[in-house]
Amino acid sequence: MKKVSVQCRNIRLAYGSTEVLKNVNLNIQPGEFFALLGPSGSGKSTLLRLIAGFNKHQNGELLVDGRDIGQQEPWDRNIGMVFQSYALWPHLSVWDNVAFGLVERKVDKATLQSKVAAALELVGLSAFGQRKPNQLSGGQQQRVALARTIVIEPQVLLLDEPLSNLDKTLRVQMRQELLALQRRLGITTIFVTHDQEEAMTTADRMAVLDQGVVQQVGTPTELYDEPANAFVANFVGTMNMLDAKVRSQHTDHLVLDVMGVGEVKLPISSGDSNLYNIDQMVQLSFRPHAVSVGSAQSASNDATLCIQGTVEGSEFMGESTRYRIRVGSQSLSLDQPHYAGVPKLTAGTALNLNVSTTQIRLFTV
Repeated sequence: MKKVSVQCRNIRLAYGSTEVLKNVNLNIQPGEFFALLGPSGSGKSTLLRLIAGFNKHQNGELLVDGRDIGQQEPWDRNIGMVFQSYALWPHLSVWDNVAFGLVERKVDKATLQSKVAAALELVGLSAFGQRKPNQLSGGQQQRVALARTIVIEPQVLLLDEPLSNLDKTLRVQMRQELLALQRRLGITTIFVTHDQEEAMTTADRMAVLDQGVVQQVGTPTELYDEPANAFVANFVGTMNMLDAKVRSQHTDHLVLDVMGVGEVKLPISSGDSNLYNIDQMVQLSFRPHAVSVGSAQSASNDATLCIQGTVEGSEFMGESTRYRIRVGSQSLSLDQPHYAGVPKLTAGTALNLNVSTTQIRLFTV
């Protein structure tokens, strides 16, 4: 199967005066597992359906393998889509559900038999061909939907939140199976989800959308470690945000007045092109796991930001405990690994917290 690219060039889609997609530009590589991540209403499912042909854009180009398919009807595009609801025919057997697309294409009987058998084997359902969908588990129904899609050998596979109907344990298992299947087939795959964990554990790269605008594109690590803005930082993981005001900017550092902390000197690289104005409001940001508890009070220095705070409460999350820490009039989160027998920090406990300045990011307000 040939691996193909998918490109969106200045795609715009509006319903009346409401813009749903605003100048979307994406370049999805051949054979890539690409995720569209964003909250409800961000435009990710609209974009997926546009690629499938169910939505039409008013401006821009949609290219598959370098060819503009924007004017083609859905049935003329060699693109397969797995819907959130799976959309299986309840009155048909598993075998007939998988064969449906081939029947519509008037494939000869011998080829149809061979391809359906191969697709069911690929998803581990060879023994379930004569069952009806309501005789299968949620995970098995998802495999049927996948088999029905890949049996037609599409150039591109579209997945619209296919794991959202499954319980957490099964979601983990199925996303691993889904990724293994995609790697085996080598098919270019675009996966829509609002679940950051699903996107980060499966995608080669992903795009974060908000209100129809692509906020950032990159690998999961890039988006987590180097978010382009506060929205991406908060959507891809959890981010502490402390309000601060710029006091001065120098060639190698910024001086900030951080609410609840005081004056902080934050190193900046010589190649940093960001210019800040005096008294400009910014947000000093870092991940909860980047915070460590100091054994004694110390002063902030060029390498470490030291913060004094008080425990307000906690959430037990299994592998870790997330503490809510009061810092002046603001609060931040602190993640600590959980070990059996180790007592939790109690509300009211005063703490000295340390954050390496290498883990701090600044965002303009």
